[in-house]
Amino acid sequence: MTRAGPTALAGRRAFVTGGGRGIGAAIVLELLSQGAEVVFADIALDKATAAVTASAAIGIALDVSDVDAVAASVSSHGPFDILVNNAGRDQHAFFVDTKPTEWAELLAVNLGSVLACTHAVLPAMQAAKFGRIINIASEAGRIGSRGGSVYSAAKGGVIAFTKSIAREAARYGVTANVVTPGPIRTPLLEAAVLAGGDRLLRAMQDSTLLRRLGEPEEVAGLVAFLASDSAGYITAETIGVSGGMGC
Repeated sequence: MTRAGPTALAGRRAFVTGGGRGIGAAIVLELLSQGAEVVFADIALDKATAAVTASAAIGIALDVSDVDAVAASVSSHGPFDILVNNAGRDQHAFFVDTKPTEWAELLAVNLGSVLACTHAVLPAMQAAKFGRIINIASEAGRIGSRGGSVYSAAKGGVIAFTKSIAREAARYGVTANVVTPGPIRTPLLEAAVLAGGDRLLRAMQDSTLLRRLGEPEEVAGLVAFLASDSAGYITAETIGVSGGMGC
């Protein structure tokens, strides 16, 4: 994929959830580099990377699973042409060892936030006859994850929801697509490797055809493309950035 120029997204306003660190931070910086105005939300805004903090992006502290807070934030900072639902969290435990309170939290953050943000942003997109919704799911939502059953269920829900929104919103000129990362080198993954050791790292690498971890920027490049005019005929798609995981 050829990287678009610095004005590919000029005049567009984007809302990125979970934009302070990891994949979200890379997405924020990539959208900015292509000319978009960017507002990002993060529940731990004080932990945002230095690059994002120093950028032109507007950061807001927000629990994106809080429907009312999301609606208020979108009303204050919108309308938006681009929505990137990236916020999420994982849990590593076998299902029989998990608790209903943990299920509720995982579903709220990984799926509920996608519903809340889309519900808040979509009406203005439809009125404007333009919109790009890009939801960050996971390969776990397509192939499952041992020790991540509820997370996988939530991400599978994101995929199904996105396809439904694509059907509902197409007549308004709004596209909706899913990006499914595999093992990407983020602070959360590095913390898991630190706890699990070299064996876990090798297992992650070996689960891909390319035998390596992905970089956040590799996800961000696809997101920026899907947000651009060049992707105007792409909707209801689920596109992996996973080095061939699951093939």
